[in-house]
Amino acid sequence: MAETPDTGGDRETAAAQFLERFAMIMSESGYPRMAARVFAAVLVSEEGRRTAAELAGQLRVGPPAISGAVKYLMRVGMITRERDPGQRRDHYRVDQSAWYKAALSSDEVYRRFEEGAHDGLAVFSPDTPAGARLAEIERFFAFLRSEVPKLMHKWQELNAVSEDG
Repeated sequence: MAETPDTGGDRETAAAQFLERFAMIMSESGYPRMAARVFAAVLVSEEGRRTAAELAGQLRVGPPAISGAVKYLMRVGMITRERDPGQRRDHYRVDQSAWYKAALSSDEVYRRFEEGAHDGLAVFSPDTPAGARLAEIERFFAFLRSEVPKLMHKWQELNAVSEDG
């Protein structure tokens, strides 16, 4: 279970600490560090969106760091860019379906691991130690590929109920 942050009664400090902890989780999961920080900042913003200048000020980094991070996050579908009519500044918003899309897009990664392990079994017999490991990898990713779509369907059903309720 996660520790409760020591906020010292300061909500702003607690929010900043949470932002960095959440960004670290993302970073340790493979996201670039600055992209993770930008995503977390937009995620927890009161308005649900931030400009590049707001992000740079909040995260105390230069515009090039923000630019690279938002390009990455937009490319992977984690944030969207919007502009208010008559305004010049872009705002970045978390795509509410980002996690769903990320889970669905994982199928391609799972497929590649499954096929790679399968190809290895043509070289290493399943009754060898290497072959046994490859066979387990193949079974594991085949399992994920069969179960993730079911989970995504269940999520859609649960999410529809919570949106209706």
